[in-house]
Amino acid sequence: LQLLALGAALVTTPAFAQSVNLYTTREPGLLNPVIEAFTKDTGIKVNAVFLKDGLQERIKAEGANSPADVMLMVDVGEINAAADAGITQPIRSAAVDKAVPVQLRGPDNSWVTLTKRARIVVVSKDRVQQDAITYDELADPKWKGKFCIRAGQHPYNNAFFAAYLTRNGAEKTEAYLKALKANVARKPGGGDRDVARDILSGQCDIALINTYYIGLMSQAKNEQKAWFDAIKPLTTTFPGGGTHVNVSAAAIAKNAPNKDNAVKLIEYMLSEKAQTLYADGNFEFPVNPDVKEGAALKLLGKITPDTTPLGDIARNRKAAADLVDKVGFDN
Repeated sequence: LQLLALGAALVTTPAFAQSVNLYTTREPGLLNPVIEAFTKDTGIKVNAVFLKDGLQERIKAEGANSPADVMLMVDVGEINAAADAGITQPIRSAAVDKAVPVQLRGPDNSWVTLTKRARIVVVSKDRVQQDAITYDELADPKWKGKFCIRAGQHPYNNAFFAAYLTRNGAEKTEAYLKALKANVARKPGGGDRDVARDILSGQCDIALINTYYIGLMSQAKNEQKAWFDAIKPLTTTFPGGGTHVNVSAAAIAKNAPNKDNAVKLIEYMLSEKAQTLYADGNFEFPVNPDVKEGAALKLLGKITPDTTPLGDIARNRKAAADLVDKVGFDN
């Protein structure tokens, strides 16, 4: 109740007119440089609320009095679920339409992609001698006791399994999950960077990871630099397809009290300046076509995204999660 009262009070203050309220599941360190640049360039203050989970539930609970203007999430399934829950509104902006292809926007512009990242395979630089792999090859029994992965129900893996399900159907996906489980070196869990740590220690030889974590480890000033030095990223694709790509995406809250500033923030995040910050600072792949190169491209080379529609992947998220539970993947 105190939070709701605070939100209502903020709406009535003149200073709030030059603010925008952002609810996000992104890590602060990945987002703050763009937020700071936006405020410096526009004079609009960003009141950011960083949430590990429960973002949808919070906005629903706040209801019509919610101070939320923009939702920024790290996964297409999460942002699509927000739209399905009726807590977003269409983004009306010529700049957004110009910067982002229609396949990277939600129905009726209910959400828009800001950045892309690939989920690829990394291996021990010393113990594995190959440069390319398909996702299906992770199920090969030769990796038994050598495969590391974070929890199967984590949104990053859930999106990947949903993409696999979209391409291959439920029966083959269930068999695939069973084969992956049979290959794990340890219980699925931890974070993406932890799998690199476990490759260095010799606990596993092969793992799945998001590309931007590879870049962040490459610049680390602590033990994570050694984790980076121990791994080799492989060209990773579906058989006959491309690399699985997920997105960070933004939506305008249904009851946004600062809708104009919300549009300005999303437009800014798609600008060449902000997209360059994402590309060079976070090792993400920009969606703005004017940003031709970035640190991720220089480090990892060109990645060709798989053409499986993001909307289809989002719709198969629950079915994929059910299969993960059915095979006891995280047990």
